[in-house]
Amino acid sequence: MDTHSAILAPVVALICWSLVMWVWIYATRLPAMRRARIDTWNLVGGSGADLRARIEPRSQWPADNYNHLMEQPTLFYAVALVLAITGQGDGLNATIAWAYVGLRVLHSLVQVLSNRVLVRFAIFSLATLALIALAVHAAMVVF
Repeated sequence: MDTHSAILAPVVALICWSLVMWVWIYATRLPAMRRARIDTWNLVGGSGADLRARIEPRSQWPADNYNHLMEQPTLFYAVALVLAITGQGDGLNATIAWAYVGLRVLHSLVQVLSNRVLVRFAIFSLATLALIALAVHAAMVVF
């Protein structure tokens, strides 16, 4: 018998996907830094903007996506936890949460593989609609 809310599974799935993207950053960025002849052993300081100027843009796309996964999904995590705590994390809300996660994974793949902005925007907009639905459902419970 399950003793947890179904909405917690998509929460954990998106966290795991974010970690996959973290690995993808380094699998892409380190070889790009070698190609740019950046001495990583002696590199001190700097920022992502400094690196962006020295490596090919495609090698930066996974890092850009990882940053995106640290932005709006924080709202998803919060609203999913509210729904789980209030006993509303099953059924339709769990389905919407899975849709949100699927759309965010799709957004990641588009951004990292082709980076077609219009396609990314459409997927992001659909994911945002799912997030809005979850937020409205949470608001209906707590207010």
